[in-house]
Amino acid sequence: MPRKNGRKTAAKRRTYFKISAPEAANVQSAGTFNAWEPEARKLRMDDRGVRKTSMMLEPGVYEYRFVVDGGWSNDPESARVPNPYGCDNCIRVVE
Repeated sequence: MPRKNGRKTAAKRRTYFKISAPEAANVQSAGTFNAWEPEARKLRMDDRGVRKTSMMLEPGVYEYRFVVDGGWSNDPESARVPNPYGCDNCIRVVE
């Protein structure tokens, strides 16, 4: 197990995010894993119109949303929790 500041840390896991958005010009993800900065993680489109990305995350619970052409959107395959802005955030658990 890797060490950080002399303490054991859990190994990061490759975590995948995807959303079907074939008509969108730009899709990004933002969440607690990147300080809610959409510019930090752009999703790439496959030949079926599914936008995908992956990142290495430490075990934990993360909140996130997608930004589709500038508008916030939820992951239709994710559990959700209310946020302070009157809508929901998606939840991703990394074990």
